[in-house]
Amino acid sequence: MTSGPAVRWNNNIHYHRRILDAVPAGARTALDVGTGNGLLAAELHQRVPEVTAVDPDATVLASARTEDEGVRWVQGDVLTYPFPPASFDVVASVAALHHLPDLDRALARLAELTAPGGVVAVVGLARSSRPLDALYDVAGLVQQRRYRRRYGIWEHSAPMVWPPPHTYAAVRRSAARVLPGAAWSRLPMWRYSLVWRKPPPA
Repeated sequence: MTSGPAVRWNNNIHYHRRILDAVPAGARTALDVGTGNGLLAAELHQRVPEVTAVDPDATVLASARTEDEGVRWVQGDVLTYPFPPASFDVVASVAALHHLPDLDRALARLAELTAPGGVVAVVGLARSSRPLDALYDVAGLVQQRRYRRRYGIWEHSAPMVWPPPHTYAAVRRSAARVLPGAAWSRLPMWRYSLVWRKPPPA
């Protein structure tokens, strides 16, 4: 891995730990969906021997490749790229699912690619629609200012979609439909997390 700044921080990097903590013991393969600049894929590769990272944007992938030459970098759309079903012990995504308008289809695809006993781990963005969301937004603003004073903000070069097309409530309903039993958390700094373990073979 190439060396970079001592600390790179932004709202997405802050929550990488949510993904890394969900990696099951003994995981051998991982897929980073919408890898962007590749920071999560490189961190996953420190824990998982075989990591594939997919993104449709060729320019941002050129940047990602400098993070870790041992990751398999793939340009493509996760919904249509011919990954074999059930081929990854970990299917992870940070700040990418809001780029995919059909959330049910996107979550179903992540589940399809996950091996039995494996994990889907997502940190995503959504849109506030309820009073409780506003409280998280205020808390997130305070938290972000504190971290920004300490670390600054590392600016990624991946394409952005704002505002997100889905509300937090819609994401939670979609997860309940497609990934029954998934653990859902609303997070400060305009994020949510979603962790689902695919049932092992009977």
